[in-house]
Amino acid sequence: MLDLLAPLLRPDQGERLTRDAYKRDFRERDARILNADSWKLERRQHFEEQGSPSRDALRRGEWQEALRLLGDRRDDLLATARDDARKGHHFHRVRVVEQPLTPYVQWELHSHRQRAEYGERIRVVSAEQVAAAEREHLLPEVVVLGHDTLFQVLYSPSGATVGAVRYTDRELIDSWESYIRKLYTAGDDVREYFEREVAHLPPPQIRTE
Repeated sequence: MLDLLAPLLRPDQGERLTRDAYKRDFRERDARILNADSWKLERRQHFEEQGSPSRDALRRGEWQEALRLLGDRRDDLLATARDDARKGHHFHRVRVVEQPLTPYVQWELHSHRQRAEYGERIRVVSAEQVAAAEREHLLPEVVVLGHDTLFQVLYSPSGATVGAVRYTDRELIDSWESYIRKLYTAGDDVREYFEREVAHLPPPQIRTE
């Protein structure tokens, strides 16, 4: 267990954004980043993503089709990697993983391994490693975007994005970047984790209706 306590996030110190406003603001701020890093902390073990054909296939229980469709985005990942290299922008993710893996996380680790092939910096930590920070509640879903903005992404009980709280206080942003950076340093490279914990797994059992 890492003896690291997460910084406090108070919603009244930020600005609540709807889902559409969050997506729009994120894109606009991301496009302006030059020579800066971004950091993302992923904690939930299930999300209902929208706009992903591969995720849709997983929802239908079509595992091989879900993996095949991940391959269809390689051109987009390459274009993003080249754009980030041009801007001097490195995106880092820390993925908290519980065992046994949920179907979503098993699928997402396939996705993250592919992202890592195109230069995204992704590491995995266990739920046990962050237990010290979760004595009262689970860690939030947080994105530190280019040193200037922090988004706490908000989700419905089912895991669908419903919006975000945007923070621009520099001290708060720096403290969260430092926290995620320490988790990143302690984590396993996603490609190594994948080969050790995921590659041998059978297709997940998806309950379809």
